[in-house]
Amino acid sequence: MPSPERFKVRLPRPPAPTATRDSSPVSLLLDECGTIEGLRQAHCRMIRAGAAPGASERRLMVVWCCARAREPGDMKYARLLFEECPQATDVFLWNTVIRGYSGCNSPEPAALTYLEMRRRGFDPDDHSLPFLLKSFTRETASLLGKELHAHALKFGLASNAFTQNALIHTYCLSGQVDAARAIFDRSLDRDVITWNAMISGYNRNKRYELSCKLFDEMKKVRLKPTWVTLLSALSACTKLKHLRAGERLHREMEEARLVPGNLVLENALIGMYAECGAIGAALKLFDGMKVRDVISWTSVIKGLADSGEVDRARFLFEETPHRDLICWTAMTDGYVKANRFKEALELFRRMQTVGVKPDAFTIVGVLTACAHLGALEAGEWVRIYVGRRKVRADVAVGNAFIDMYSKCGVVERALEVFGGMERRDKFTWTVMIVGLAVNGRGEEALHLFIEMLRAGEKPDSVTYVGVLQACVHSGLVGRGRRLFSGMLRGAHGVAPQVAHYGCMVDLLGRAGRLREALEVINGMPMAPNSIVWGSLLGACRLHRDQEMAEMAAERLLELEPRDSAAYVLLADLYAKCSRWEEVRGVREKILEKKGVKKTPGCSLIEMNGEIHEFVAGDATHLRSVEIMAMAEEMDRELRLAGYVPDMSEVFLDVL
Repeated sequence: MPSPERFKVRLPRPPAPTATRDSSPVSLLLDECGTIEGLRQAHCRMIRAGAAPGASERRLMVVWCCARAREPGDMKYARLLFEECPQATDVFLWNTVIRGYSGCNSPEPAALTYLEMRRRGFDPDDHSLPFLLKSFTRETASLLGKELHAHALKFGLASNAFTQNALIHTYCLSGQVDAARAIFDRSLDRDVITWNAMISGYNRNKRYELSCKLFDEMKKVRLKPTWVTLLSALSACTKLKHLRAGERLHREMEEARLVPGNLVLENALIGMYAECGAIGAALKLFDGMKVRDVISWTSVIKGLADSGEVDRARFLFEETPHRDLICWTAMTDGYVKANRFKEALELFRRMQTVGVKPDAFTIVGVLTACAHLGALEAGEWVRIYVGRRKVRADVAVGNAFIDMYSKCGVVERALEVFGGMERRDKFTWTVMIVGLAVNGRGEEALHLFIEMLRAGEKPDSVTYVGVLQACVHSGLVGRGRRLFSGMLRGAHGVAPQVAHYGCMVDLLGRAGRLREALEVINGMPMAPNSIVWGSLLGACRLHRDQEMAEMAAERLLELEPRDSAAYVLLADLYAKCSRWEEVRGVREKILEKKGVKKTPGCSLIEMNGEIHEFVAGDATHLRSVEIMAMAEEMDRELRLAGYVPDMSEVFLDVL
């Protein structure tokens, strides 16, 4: 959804300059010059001709240049003219230069100009601070916000509506929302801009509930919202996924005749409906739009992909007249979320062929696909691409590389990335701990967990899942018990959830302590899910506990009656115990009656950067005849080499 931030602070009009436009050569020149560079060249010609402009004319030139400055470089000439004005002794001209810098998004030069104005003994007026604060970034707002607020109080400007609006915006920009609200509450002259600044400030700081509440208060005082107000309120509803509130805002926009017709609001409404899962409403709005831009198309594509309708999303993607980076990323991310990782990589390769440069978000999605496919070669190519194209590699990208290398089994490369990261967050530590754990390096994972605590990072529930998995994969029952007991006592403020109980069941079950594992399940404060019962069933199969296996299977099938894995494990256990009638019963009495089918086996091979997928029993592959012939040839070669398959666990033709 587009941000309404650029509409937050309404700036006052500066007073008219003391110099007036007349028929002087400079005045005529300004009428003819279209650009700052054109004026600069004309100025040079005037000087060479001995007709240099006077002080009042230079003043007009400063005002003219500052009003047209759009890039930081545009202000260099204006600043030189300003320095040549001998009577730069009034606040108006200082304000003009400050405003010029603000219009170029140059907060540092604007602030330095203001400070220089103060050093020369000029006091700010009602226009100075709004012009200056408009240009501030988060950093400059944090650095100078309070000092400039003090100036407003010192010079009697704190009650000025324009200054108040600018200060509210500045405090919200630096994250000091409570200070902004204090100014808002003390304001006696609130206009719609004041309300907009505070509502959008809450949004900026992710205080969406307060944003919605303030919008409701605004309506109670019977102040008519602008389309910017409605956009901010809609943004809060989108983040909170408040569909009903979003629908009410839609009706208000229609009653005010803002939509249809306002493209920004229509795009925001599509985004709201899509985010709230009302994809039908989003499509209806999209179909009724007279004008669409790339944001309209991208919002619908993302909404369809997020709702699981990836093929419809792809159809619209192909219909999109102009695709930008966000559109490509939305479609790639849609494939990743739908676990269609191969298609995500294929789309990424196509993205390169059309010359669209990915950003960090795209790279994270592609690396996620590589991780799930085990596509190490493709992941390495992405690493080289990021280095050569100088894609901004933030913490999220580093975390994605660690995850990819870990899931591809190249733990040393994951550790290299981890060690080379200048900045780490808790997810960095967590993904590295999990990576070590799933690769059987439990002791290292636990040591890294201790390092994480020493570094001052607070673990969360996902971190504890990783640590417990480390104990599972390394058989560290005692360490796992101690960690889990610490969680029960509230260590680091993380209470055990279903996933943690599942890890403990898995840990104890693999160690053959099936009764203890069952006690853990019976002691759960929440209902165990299918994963917990599946872990116990798998352990029973491993240790051939038929009685407990039947009980676990019964519980599992109550939760997932069509889960083929439960039937496979149960039938496998019966086969291990030579209970062939029960094996046949799994097939005849359960599978056929319930209509459950085993998911076909699937394997992936990466070759020359391309992923090849093979599915058991698949005859649709273009080269299926060659594939089967090769498989039979490999089987013959293995038998000639002395290989004898273990048939002890092959149970009839079940599954």
